[in-house]
Amino acid sequence: MAVIHHSAICVRDIDAGIRFWCEGLGFRSIMDHTFEGDWPTLLRAPSSSLRAVFLGDPKRPDSGIVELVDLGPVPELKGTSDGPATNGFLLLSVMTDLDATLARLDALGLGGTPRCITVSGIDMAVVVDPNGVQVELVDSGAAANLEKITGRG
Repeated sequence: MAVIHHSAICVRDIDAGIRFWCEGLGFRSIMDHTFEGDWPTLLRAPSSSLRAVFLGDPKRPDSGIVELVDLGPVPELKGTSDGPATNGFLLLSVMTDLDATLARLDALGLGGTPRCITVSGIDMAVVVDPNGVQVELVDSGAAANLEKITGRG
């Protein structure tokens, strides 16, 4: 069976992305490397060089990895993360201590104004990373509900 190894974000400012994901959300760098390859063919990139930064938990690399990809100057996407959901990429979802994470993001001036709701007793918020990607923060208390839903609990 195929499994998702990581989700990648093409960034405008890799340092701002690293700050958001590491300082704001608590991820750690697993790999930071520049690769030479035929990226123009594979990714329609403007260059044969790309920098890839894998972020996650070095002690649990199977728990989910976010890759920040710097392809060099690429055109910005039209539209905004403040608009309605559309077909295609919606958001990345991260399970975390919601209150602590929102406080940390606020102190760092990152993520914008969070949109917060509670569904079935689970607190959730959506913030926006420096590249316009919506990031859903699900309170870590949801883990027990997820285990029930998947039959593992």
